[in-house]
Amino acid sequence: QVQLVESGGGLVQTGGSLRLSCAASKRTFSTSTLGWFRRAPGKEREFVARITWSGDSIYYRDSVKGRFTISTDYAKTTMYLQMNSLKPEDTAVYYCNLVVPGTSLVIPGRSWGQGTQVTVSS
Repeated sequence: QVQLVESGGGLVQTGGSLRLSCAASKRTFSTSTLGWFRRAPGKEREFVARITWSGDSIYYRDSVKGRFTISTDYAKTTMYLQMNSLKPEDTAVYYCNLVVPGTSLVIPGRSWGQGTQVTVSS
């Protein structure tokens, strides 16, 4: 099973930027879909964005549209999430995982990694 490792989190002020990375242990099919998720303190994990390895299908949750950009580097088997204009409500632990194509659902049986903490101060 492909392993995914998140990195790049940190502490930033409101309006700042961060770039998260999700490194895969091996390549999957170019049509595979990867997603970013986040869990804020006291809340359930929620979907943020998804992309195919090929980059030809992208989808964002409404609250991050225009601020976050998801991308992939298939050669490096790495997915990214560029986060700009960060808000305190973006504070959460961010995770990546493989998702069912065209949905926000994690592929059944997949486990979660450690995630990377993003903290946005007001």
